[in-house]
Amino acid sequence: MRVNKGRANIEQRVAELREDVPFGKFLPNALTLVGLCCGATAIRFALQGNWEAAVIAIICASIFDMLDGRMARLFGADSAFGAQLDSLADLVSFGIAPSVVVYSWTLNQGGYAGWAAVLIFSACCAIRLARFNIESVADKEGDPTIAHPYFTGMPTPAAACLILLPLLLSFQTGGEIFRSPLISGAMIAITSALMVSRVPTLSVKHLKITRQFRAPVLGMIGLLLGSAVIWPWATMTACLIVYLAYVPIGAFTLGEAED
Repeated sequence: MRVNKGRANIEQRVAELREDVPFGKFLPNALTLVGLCCGATAIRFALQGNWEAAVIAIICASIFDMLDGRMARLFGADSAFGAQLDSLADLVSFGIAPSVVVYSWTLNQGGYAGWAAVLIFSACCAIRLARFNIESVADKEGDPTIAHPYFTGMPTPAAACLILLPLLLSFQTGGEIFRSPLISGAMIAITSALMVSRVPTLSVKHLKITRQFRAPVLGMIGLLLGSAVIWPWATMTACLIVYLAYVPIGAFTLGEAED
């Protein structure tokens, strides 16, 4: 009874917040546009050779991409316009921007092959987003994200960060080995294939954490945020490596659960 009462109080507070904050209807789209600007700014930094700033701009774009959806659900501002705007912003921030960064950093050494690689990545990003939009509209009434808490194919923000992994490693080691076009080309090939695949990848935002695990999880999140402040590149690198290693494991376990 206490749990139900607590949920009712939270829902009432959220409803009151929606009424008291009229700009909440415009806030999600504003966050989407800020994320789009971050992605475009990453392109500017890449053209200037400011690699660290370019990576930070893409990270900021991914943060705003995460926030806009949550704000839309909080204020009840979900709309078809917002969904399309979000996809267009994602194409720039996670398709075009990281492609320009990686091409300017290393793949320009590969000539036409390097350019073809970034074109393939951008095209696969567009296909992934278009498929996501179609499936979201088709399954809107069933809300499959609750019953099936995973994405079909790798999400574009994750793919964008993964093709930046060699660049992150170069920040920490200073070694030119990670600047090889072959390494970045291989990473682009892997992420491009995963984006357009039907491989299930875990959606963290739909994970349900039981009460007994909430304190340890919050503690781990706190440690992760602390390490991200002290060792940003090492923390991001470790998270990306763990995520990439989990993809085949998650694909198998989620696939078994679906069957």
